[in-house]
Amino acid sequence: MRILCAVDGSEYSQWGVQALEALASREPEAVTLLHAIDVSSLRTARGKNPVAERRALAAMEKAGGLLLREAERTARVALGQAATSPRTKFQRILAHGPLASTIVRQARRVKADLILMGSRGLSDIRGFLLGSTSRQVAAITPCPILIVKRPTPQFGRVTLAVDHSKHSRAAARFLRSHILSGSATLTILSSAESPVSDLAARYLSESQLAELTTPVMDRALALVNALREEFIKEGVSVTTKVRMNHVIDTIVKEVEAHHEDLLVIGSRELTKSERLHLGSVSESLLRHAPCSVLIVRGTRA
Repeated sequence: MRILCAVDGSEYSQWGVQALEALASREPEAVTLLHAIDVSSLRTARGKNPVAERRALAAMEKAGGLLLREAERTARVALGQAATSPRTKFQRILAHGPLASTIVRQARRVKADLILMGSRGLSDIRGFLLGSTSRQVAAITPCPILIVKRPTPQFGRVTLAVDHSKHSRAAARFLRSHILSGSATLTILSSAESPVSDLAARYLSESQLAELTTPVMDRALALVNALREEFIKEGVSVTTKVRMNHVIDTIVKEVEAHHEDLLVIGSRELTKSERLHLGSVSESLLRHAPCSVLIVRGTRA
């Protein structure tokens, strides 16, 4: 697996680099460490003091180079390759441009299978209005992205949230092939939306309500059991859960109650309108989930 890890010198981005330890058992083929400099922040002074602008840029580039070297040392330690001959190929990139689009562009260029980033996990109104670089990248990247929200040396407790889409099946394949370690415990969760509104349910008998909801629950049970069999073949410890409730609330409450290390979800690429209005399930879960989140895009992941 080829991993692109974006770093900015913050505590949060350091969590992302350190999270390579949780992926060490799969020993990545290559790790690219990227630091992006948004030069637009310097251009407010253009025409007034270009010399100061050039000096500031040179200072930022020097600091970025030092940051990348330190990040590589941390990455080698996390992968257990600090004192041995490297089995993972490391590359450092210092790039210029808007942060989110630059990260995605560089991920395409190095053919990354996964973008790895740390995040402070904003879920308050400020985070909703301003967004974060990690959420912006998650909205536009075509490849899987792992957002690390806290120090995570291993993904011991993992929840895979699924529905009947091909994107959920892709997420299961990616998790099984690239992320999950043999010691991890996995919960496969499906939250089925009720076919009946709360208002309508008040006027239906129990038998009438069961006639409508039972087929939905049975279909969800068949889905999680089929996926369970695939993971069991790989020797993974698996439990399954099916709930009928609001999807986002159910998933967030489950991972919070069981102190999960990682939430995994599949997602299609967002339209421009969805990116603008932050309307997708994956974006909402990324914003509200208390643990790290892996979003898998693409049906061939």
